[in-house]
Amino acid sequence: MALRPFERLPYEALPALPRIPHGYHRAEARRVQVSSRIFGDVGVHVRVVGSGPPLLLVHGLMTSSYSFRYVLEPLGRFFRVFAPDLPGAGRSDKPTRADFSPRSFGTFLAELQQALGIRGCAVMGNSLGGYVAMHLALEDPAAVSRLVVNHAPGTPEPRYVALRAMLSTGAGRALLRYLVQRDPRRWVYRNVHYHDERLKSREELDEYGAPLATDAGLACFTKSLHETLAPAGFHAFVDELGRAPFPVPLLFVYARKDPVVSPRVGEALHRLARGSELRYLEGTSHFSHVDSPDRMVETILPFLRAAEDPERAGASLGG
Repeated sequence: MALRPFERLPYEALPALPRIPHGYHRAEARRVQVSSRIFGDVGVHVRVVGSGPPLLLVHGLMTSSYSFRYVLEPLGRFFRVFAPDLPGAGRSDKPTRADFSPRSFGTFLAELQQALGIRGCAVMGNSLGGYVAMHLALEDPAAVSRLVVNHAPGTPEPRYVALRAMLSTGAGRALLRYLVQRDPRRWVYRNVHYHDERLKSREELDEYGAPLATDAGLACFTKSLHETLAPAGFHAFVDELGRAPFPVPLLFVYARKDPVVSPRVGEALHRLARGSELRYLEGTSHFSHVDSPDRMVETILPFLRAAEDPERAGASLGG
């Protein structure tokens, strides 16, 4: 079936398994206990694949390590790849009383690095994962050797003010609960957007929908919306970015079209984060590592591998 970009397949037509096979379930699955100052003693699900220097992949809101399914093995040819489910997401524990601010998640990433023995590694974050990874680098530059940020939010927008206002009321939280839990898989189907919607499957809806079907999973999702996307946090972040050059090598990768985060955000963050680089990918989406995994790996690999060979650093993004 031919579809226009971002045009959905009918829900009933989604295949049980992805149209394009992936290696997520072949990756080693670990349960890592992290003693976190923010989240307490939390069990974290981590997928591990490959060999070489360590690379930490950080997923975004409402997704999990599963979102990296098409790049785990390609990146694993060059790196020892670690893809965790953040606290509150996927198969990790759901600490509903913790602080879900972006700075808290940045602190947690440093704690996870310590638990895995990969402090100072390269990091790639998609969407909200890129936003919190930038907080990690700003708070603790020695924790990150190089950082790729793929379609992260980070600048104040009116919709975040409206979202904050809605979730600050009991009625607003009840409405969100109703909208999500009346059918969590349909909620995922409507709120994950691909340039090629034929990439969706019921397997994916199960991965992302199962946590939302639980009270603890929904509570953590709600806290992420309310606290991680807080307007005051975006204002503070923009102020901090503008004070000095970004402390680690930073590459922004954005799609030209995205219903979730405007590519204008990438331009703004690139201007603020002095010394950063910005690349655009055509014909892809917010999830370019799903829509265009080959092009995504081709774009980021020279940048990431420049840390191994200093002579590459100056030319890693030259063409």
